[in-house]
Amino acid sequence: MKDKLLHTPEGVRDIYNNECAVKLLLQDNLHEVLKLHGFRDIQTPSFEFFDIFNHERGTVSSRDMYKLFDKEGNTMVLRPDITPSIARCVAKYYRDIDLPIRLCYIGNTYINSTTWQGKLNEVTQLGAELYNDDSIDADAEMLAITVECLLKSGLTNFQLELGNADFFKSLVKEAGFADQEEISKLKDLIASKNMFGMEDIIAGRKMSDGLKEIFLKLPELFGGMEILEYAKGVVKNPRGANAIERLEKLYDIMTEYGFEKYISFDLGMLSKFDYYTGLIFKAYTYKTGEPVVTGGRYDNLVGQFGKECPAIGLAIEIDNLMLALGRQDLLPKIESSDTLIVYAPECRKTAIKLAGYFRKEGINVILQLSKNGFGTDDYMAYMKKMNIGGMLFIGNEEEFILVDAETGSKRTVSLSELIHNE
Repeated sequence: MKDKLLHTPEGVRDIYNNECAVKLLLQDNLHEVLKLHGFRDIQTPSFEFFDIFNHERGTVSSRDMYKLFDKEGNTMVLRPDITPSIARCVAKYYRDIDLPIRLCYIGNTYINSTTWQGKLNEVTQLGAELYNDDSIDADAEMLAITVECLLKSGLTNFQLELGNADFFKSLVKEAGFADQEEISKLKDLIASKNMFGMEDIIAGRKMSDGLKEIFLKLPELFGGMEILEYAKGVVKNPRGANAIERLEKLYDIMTEYGFEKYISFDLGMLSKFDYYTGLIFKAYTYKTGEPVVTGGRYDNLVGQFGKECPAIGLAIEIDNLMLALGRQDLLPKIESSDTLIVYAPECRKTAIKLAGYFRKEGINVILQLSKNGFGTDDYMAYMKKMNIGGMLFIGNEEEFILVDAETGSKRTVSLSELIHNE
């Protein structure tokens, strides 16, 4: 039983030592990019009322949520998505503001899905949300921020794939699909690139040959500007044509940022979140099949909480990004900056004063009473395991021994020399 308690449940994991330090450093670096663009932090609860995330709002299905109950019997859920929480906050705290609102966050989300084999059920997201701006320039700003964040993380080879939720919705409406179960099935077939299943659904409906053609081509409509040119030639409904035109204009703005080389298109792109209304995008890189960033425009979600306003957001999947950086040998390096002061009992007062002096100088100091039976080699192994940069051993009041963790070199210095050098 004790051994069992040492393990975590399926879908979650511990992050510790150097990996935890790297993750926090990565989050800080990306957070700095968001702050440079004027985004302000917001924190929302890890669990909220079920209705904040119910399927009617376009979030994940009820069976994929972790549920619990409060003392009054209300159904609560661990948040599967942070965007609806922030939309709620905007409707509550920014109701009278009509000019753009820029908010950013770092938090964990929880998806209770056994079908995601090998994937974590608890993941960390760092994201940004821009409200009260429905312009193409706002779309471009969020894409540019995504590129800047990925470059800041250390990635050099990545691609932003752009789609438009309105494009698919326009095709569905033109074809006369109305049943939500049938639409969900169609989306699943497109996502899995199941051409035979799609042919079965399409064959049973009356629609033009051109519309049938584009439905069957959706899983393979990805690439450069030629994809948009093709779609313009076959899509006849105004809503779908406007979606393509907006993507064209967006690409033009991205060239002004100088980021066009990172942009491609995927007109068959779909999202598990149904609240997206326009631009949707995902960022991919090498050696991982999952997106490292997702995002899109959701102009109707905030209105469900009482404030009509357009919105667009991005979410950086920190765990997926860490995995990609690790496989590409691009993880940031953590410098061994801590100093370990090991002191004999009779030197406690000197060690405490010395540690206080160094800390005032901005030096990280670990103060440790010398333990019987532990020698220099033991402390050397300890420093390497804990990523400690060096050790100062105080055995008496007259001399101090400095040890470099990387080389193992030792030298004896006086107290005055030590303080002067530092």
